[in-house]
Amino acid sequence: MDLGIAGRRAIVCASSRGLGRGCAEALAAAGVHLVLNGRDAAALGKTAKELRDRHHVDVAEVIGDVSRPDVQAALLSACPQPDILVNNNGGPPPRDFRQLDRATMLEGVTQNMVTPIELVQKVIDGMAERGFGRIVNITSLSVYQPILGLDLSSGARAGLTSFLFGVARSVAGRNVTINNLLPGKFDTDRIRKTIEFAAAKTGKSVDEQAASAAAEIPAGRLGTPQEFGAACAFLCSAQAGFITGQNLRIDGGLFPGAF
Repeated sequence: MDLGIAGRRAIVCASSRGLGRGCAEALAAAGVHLVLNGRDAAALGKTAKELRDRHHVDVAEVIGDVSRPDVQAALLSACPQPDILVNNNGGPPPRDFRQLDRATMLEGVTQNMVTPIELVQKVIDGMAERGFGRIVNITSLSVYQPILGLDLSSGARAGLTSFLFGVARSVAGRNVTINNLLPGKFDTDRIRKTIEFAAAKTGKSVDEQAASAAAEIPAGRLGTPQEFGAACAFLCSAQAGFITGQNLRIDGGLFPGAF
């Protein structure tokens, strides 16, 4: 399918690896010019070069924590009129909620709720004026099914989901959509940390815990960043203009509910 977005411009946050990279790859394959972001300069540069060479699109790089105002300013300087914004950021590491002090909780909410809202504020009016905009927030299946140890991440992402639902309705008539992708268990650095945390709790080896995690998924495996990215690219497509305010679970059937 031709997604109808070749030549568009996108900001993809936290995109040097993992699910963010999967989204960037799929958008580049659709002909979208990119501004990538990450904290690891080497990983970011490697990803940017690979996407340029493979897909022949423009790829700019902005190094740093997207929660910082100067990094956000650099993203908008590199792409003043984005057509697409993919919000992504690393979540707080697994931790017993009793160990969370106020500073840690505020940092988690800033990274996973406040930061994406700030970026939406910066781009949404321009999108509406131009008559095209696609905003995709990478949240988590834990919005629906909280995971012990990721309570802070779950709470912040649930807050983001509720906050932006009304915003999505307010701009739908200007061909601007806001949707959320809720990953389940994907083969990324993040899930490995979660598996290690669970292994320490259960007394299993990391390999045993990883096998248990995969066995819980009806699909029988972890997801891949590539298939996650394909879903993101569709939500950014011209054909997805009638889809907004939605939470798309991508979890191999893990969530045990019909709604």
